[in-house]
Amino acid sequence: MQVLVLNSGSSSIKFQLFTMPQEAVICSGMVERIGMENAKISYEAKAQKFEEVVAIKDHKDGLQRIAQYLLDDERGVISSAADIQVVGHRVVHGGSTFTDTVIVNDKVKDKIAQLASLAPLHNPANLQGIVVAETIFDKATQVAVFDTAFHQTIPLKAYKYAIPNKFLEEHKIRKYGFHGTSHKYVSEKAIAYIKKPQSKIITIHLGNGCSMTAIKDGKSIDHSLGFAPMNGLIMGTRSGDIDPAIIFHLVNSLGYTIDQVNDVLQKESGMLGLTGYSDLRDIEAAAAKGEQYAIEALQMNAYRIKKFIGAYAAIMNGLDAIVFTAGIGENSDVIRKLVCNDMGFLGIHLDDELNTIRSKEIRDISASNAKVKVLVIPTNEELEIAKQSFQLCTS
Repeated sequence: MQVLVLNSGSSSIKFQLFTMPQEAVICSGMVERIGMENAKISYEAKAQKFEEVVAIKDHKDGLQRIAQYLLDDERGVISSAADIQVVGHRVVHGGSTFTDTVIVNDKVKDKIAQLASLAPLHNPANLQGIVVAETIFDKATQVAVFDTAFHQTIPLKAYKYAIPNKFLEEHKIRKYGFHGTSHKYVSEKAIAYIKKPQSKIITIHLGNGCSMTAIKDGKSIDHSLGFAPMNGLIMGTRSGDIDPAIIFHLVNSLGYTIDQVNDVLQKESGMLGLTGYSDLRDIEAAAAKGEQYAIEALQMNAYRIKKFIGAYAAIMNGLDAIVFTAGIGENSDVIRKLVCNDMGFLGIHLDDELNTIRSKEIRDISASNAKVKVLVIPTNEELEIAKQSFQLCTS
């Protein structure tokens, strides 16, 4: 079975085409910096790699370009769109409606659209990916895999907010958690690597969106994101944790509208608001040149991650491993070093030389005297989505 996986992030689209159940990758690629003039498309197939820098205005434009690559006479890997039997889509917010993978129909699309206000940078892009895929791959079964599903094991004491009970009971306002497909994938890899099923692990997903999960015995028991994917860690354009009184001050004293405040916190804050850049590679380059705002932003970013490591080690009463994953987590030795410095009390010690090695394999970058493993595990949300999509369509 040919399964195409589309993983639409807030500013990117990753894609892979698999032959299932063999899990063989036929082609893969990524569209980065969507909405910018210098967006980049990378594509790998037939043992060849291609890159193109081009303006991509939105996710629809990006998806159409992906289809062009797949169907290209020279670079393509399919003869017609009908070769694709299943398209698996990452969908960020499933609310309380979706607790498992589903085949897409009109009701599913309507609900994803209704949940857009809870994940405004993601669900609209995810839904657009489904709609465009339905037109391009009209013979395929469309499947939705939800980021929130893995976090259904979070206990009430962790997911319930200290607001009147009616908001949970009547309106389902609670912590849902996100990036679940990634956290599930890398935690399973980590458990297998350390050979300890009964384990205490913190997974740290760092990309344009960032989150952390406390995973005990393979199950998510707490997570840094909540009702919507904007609290917790400092992200590319999102503020992360903020005193809610600031929102009222912006509206009541500074004259901002609610929509303007939402735009500020979702699209103008985080690393972008602190430095003028949303891409960590640009921020690290600026910091290396001595730009103070960039230096401060990196320190703030790492500080926030440290706080969650301490909190999650406390609620699990111990720690066996921490896992860095996703674009920044896998590639930024700078962030990993800033996070792991001065964490000896918890048994975290980094090997500076191992930390600088780049690899697509799982790697242990902890020092020999470390009690806690520091692992870098490349995430593969696409493979996890392909597996769940295949299982659903063949069960």
